[in-house]
Parts: sequence; structure tokens; C-alpha cells
Amino acid sequence: MKKVIAINGSPRKKWNTATLLNKALEGAASQGAETELIHLYDLKYKGCISCFACKLKDGKSYGKCACNDDLTPILKKIEQADALILGSPIYLGVATGEMRSFIERLIFPYFVYDENYSSLFDKKIPTGFVYTMNVNEQQMKDSGYNSNLQITEWALKNVFGASESLIVTDTYQFQDYSKYVAPKFNVEEKAKRREEEFPKDCEKAFAMGAKFAAGVNIDGIN
Repeated sequence: MKKVIAINGSPRKKWNTATLLNKALEGAASQGAETELIHLYDLKYKGCISCFACKLKDGKSYGKCACNDDLTPILKKIEQADALILGSPIYLGVATGEMRSFIERLIFPYFVYDENYSSLFDKKIPTGFVYTMNVNEQQMKDSGYNSNLQITEWALKNVFGASESLIVTDTYQFQDYSKYVAPKFNVEEKAKRREEEFPKDCEKAFAMGAKFAAGVNIDGIN
């Protein structure tokens, strides 16, 4: 049985990002996979501390993160996974701080400082990243978000073999907009998009999970 792990980089466990990740895991489960959703905000950990133990010649932590905290068993689980799906809202143009710290700890130990940034991860697995954001698609492009997201996708692909992104724009932030100071937004338009477009985004997330679990037509994975 294949194992598919999803990592929630949002502080909310039942809103946009978490909903999409759960849909992705439902898709994976539909193909017979074992699934697990991990909430980063439940864990106590730091980002990379630049100790370089993972790069030390003949070191006991070569290719592994030497830090020992709540993230340590999660990184071990990922070593055994058959697919990995990350999810995060966009804060100020990038993923949340917790997700960024997680990615540092996940990615850096596997990178080899050679010409091609070779990977020490011992197999190829599909990876995905689900992004949610309040801005619409045009605002995302105008703000240059794509460059940031593409860097992460490149890193995941370089280490694990394949990566793709699901970008969900113009999300519904509040359950009740009347309670918050947010005059910029047209509440009716937000609600309409939530009703009409978010279910389609959920379908895309489900399809991602199903494809990863089935292991077919994934660029870079043979």
C-alpha cells in the first residue's frame, strides 16, 4: 500500500488550505493509498540553523538534518512516503513562516553542493504544492508571486524527482466578512467565487492526490 503524506502550513485546520489538502488525500485514498495529514502549527521546531552537519564529510548526519525536535519524526516519515503534498496560504508573497522553515529542513540536507545540485534522496516520488491566496490571478502575476512559487517547485523537483503546483486565488478569508474591517473586498463577489470556483479547486486537488497514488503520467517519475 502506498503512503501519501500531506503537510498543512496554515494555522487553520478547517479552512481553505486544509480543505484542499484533505481533498487531495481523499483522491489518494480512492486509489488505495494510506494517507496522513500533518499540521505544522501543532509542532515545535525551527528552520535550518546553518550547522552544516548534513554536509560534513563522513559525518554521522551527512544527508540528514541533525536538529532533533518535533520535525525529526516527520522528516523520517517522508523518507518512507510514496508521495508528498504541501499546502500553504500566501503571506506577503510567500508561504507561511512555518512552511518556509519546514522546507529548509526538508530540502537542504538532500542538496549536494555540486554543479547540478544533485539529490541524496534515495528514490523518486511525486510532490505537489497547494497554494491559497486572497489576491486574484491577475494581482498574483502583477505582484511577481510566480517567481517565488517556481523556485520552490524547482527545489522539490530537483530533490524528489517531480513536482507540480495547484494555485488557488481569490479565496474566501472570513466566514463572516461583516465582523472584519475589509472594505477593499466585494463580499458578494467573494461569496460567489467561493460557491462556484472553490469546488472546482477541490476537484483539482482530489485529482492530484489520485494521480500521485496511482503513479501514472507524472513527469520525471518512471
